[in-house]
Amino acid sequence: MVLMSMAVGSEVGLRLLLSPAASHAILRTACTVVCIGFPVYSTHKAIEQNNHAEQEQWLVYWAAYGCFSVVEFFSDKVLSWFPLYYHAKFAFLIWLQLPRNYGAWYLYTKFIRPLLLKHQAKLDCIVDGTRNELNNFILSHQREVLAIKHIVQKCATLVFQAAQEVLQNTTRAVGGSSLLGAPTPPDNTSSPSADDSAALDENPDEAGWIYTDRPPPSD
Repeated sequence: MVLMSMAVGSEVGLRLLLSPAASHAILRTACTVVCIGFPVYSTHKAIEQNNHAEQEQWLVYWAAYGCFSVVEFFSDKVLSWFPLYYHAKFAFLIWLQLPRNYGAWYLYTKFIRPLLLKHQAKLDCIVDGTRNELNNFILSHQREVLAIKHIVQKCATLVFQAAQEVLQNTTRAVGGSSLLGAPTPPDNTSSPSADDSAALDENPDEAGWIYTDRPPPSD
C-alpha cells in the first residue's frame, strides 16, 4: 500500500510538472523559493557563523543572480512563451547553487568578473556620483523627507486602527447574530390563556354578579 501511494504521488507530481497548465504556477513558485528563499537563509547562516568560505560563495551567487535578473527583466516576456521555459529556468537556478563547481562561480569568473574589471573605473565614477547626488538631495530636502515619513507613518497608523475597528465590528456582529439565533426562554409571567380562563369557576351570586377569581361571599 505504501509503495502504491508513493508511485501514485510521484506520477501525479510528474504530470503536474509536465502539464503546461499547472507547471507555470508551480515552477514559478519553486523558482522563487530556490533563487531567493534558500539563498537568503544560507547567507544569514554564513554571516552569523562568520564562515568566510560560505560568505564568499553566497556573495558570488548574489552577483550572478543579479546579472541574471537584469537579463531576465528584458527577455522573460518573450522567453516565457517557449515550452519548458520554466523547467529550464528552475534547473539553471539549481545549477547556480551547486556546492562543487557551482554555476555561479563559473559565470562570475568567466563573464562577470572580466566585464566588471574592464569597466571598473567608469562604474566607480557612476556609483560614487550617484551616491553623492542622493546624499545631497536628501540633505537639501530633509524637511520634505521627514514630512513624507511622518505622513506615511500616520497613514499606516490610521489603516491599522481601521483594520482593528473592522475586526471588532465583525466579531460583535458574529456574536450578536449567534445571540439572535438562540431560542428565547418561555415567559412565566404571561397572562393566562383561554383554556386557563375557561377553567376558572364562574359562580353567580344572588344579585347576578359573576365571580371568576374568588368564591362568592358567604351570607
